[in-house]
Amino acid sequence: MNRLLGIYNSNLAIWVVLFAVIAFIFPHPFLILKPFINIFFAITMFGIGLVITEKDYENIARSPKEIIFGNLCQFTIMPALGVLAIWLFSLPTEIAVGIILTSAAPGAMTSNVLSYLSKGDVAYSVSLTAVATLLCPLLTPLITLLLAGTMVPVPFLNMLITILLTVVAPLLAGFLVRKMIKENIHKIGEIPPAISVTAIIVICSYVVAANKENLGKATLIIFIAVIFINLMGMIAGFFAGNIMGFSFRRKKTLSIEIGMQNAGLGVILALEHFSSEVAIPAAIFTIWCIIAAALLVSFWARIEPENGN
Repeated sequence: MNRLLGIYNSNLAIWVVLFAVIAFIFPHPFLILKPFINIFFAITMFGIGLVITEKDYENIARSPKEIIFGNLCQFTIMPALGVLAIWLFSLPTEIAVGIILTSAAPGAMTSNVLSYLSKGDVAYSVSLTAVATLLCPLLTPLITLLLAGTMVPVPFLNMLITILLTVVAPLLAGFLVRKMIKENIHKIGEIPPAISVTAIIVICSYVVAANKENLGKATLIIFIAVIFINLMGMIAGFFAGNIMGFSFRRKKTLSIEIGMQNAGLGVILALEHFSSEVAIPAAIFTIWCIIAAALLVSFWARIEPENGN
């Protein structure tokens, strides 16, 4: 069973693409999942909580400056790349606003799962995502105002409640369960990552189904711009880790965290405060960054320094 689950977990990119295509062609079965998306996020975080050790959290508590550095990278590198993409590809106004809105979003919760699957520093990834999500009610509209000239109101309290319910609570629950079954934790093998992989597939499939119309309006140049921002963000994130002297494990974690934007938030804000055209870049980004990161997971999971750091 563990071997089959291992094969399943290592082919995340294939499953994401396959089900994204199915969701695009047959969206209705996936749309019924809307009320349960946050539950899938919570299940994912619970699975991660099962595999994080006390030592992981102790390492983060001893280095808060590294969390500050990671979030500084998050909210500067991606917006700067967004502006660069708008200039390079001469994007029209509504698409440009969508690019800025997406670039100003915090890191996605799925980056935590991808960091785990790529043998990264999961506790660091979770800490970065949590702090970035709490900062985004201020920073996302502020960055959008500065770069796009429009204020985007984000409900701080609602986002705070969401992250408590979908990230913090299930993560702690997983951590507590791990402590309770500490002696038998090895017996669950590949089950936690399999749960997380399934949750990512479900979430991505829903995003495709819910944004079928927006994705259908997209042009090649928008796809190229989104891919440019994502890949350059990952590359910049990896090398930014050199500034802090990060280990290889933490550098690839920072790479995923920066490149993986919470574009789902961008879609919601665009549809509510702008237009469906503004939502197009975020909808594309949601799918592409998962595919790109999943491919990198397969690559990074096989490349480790001899000392394991």
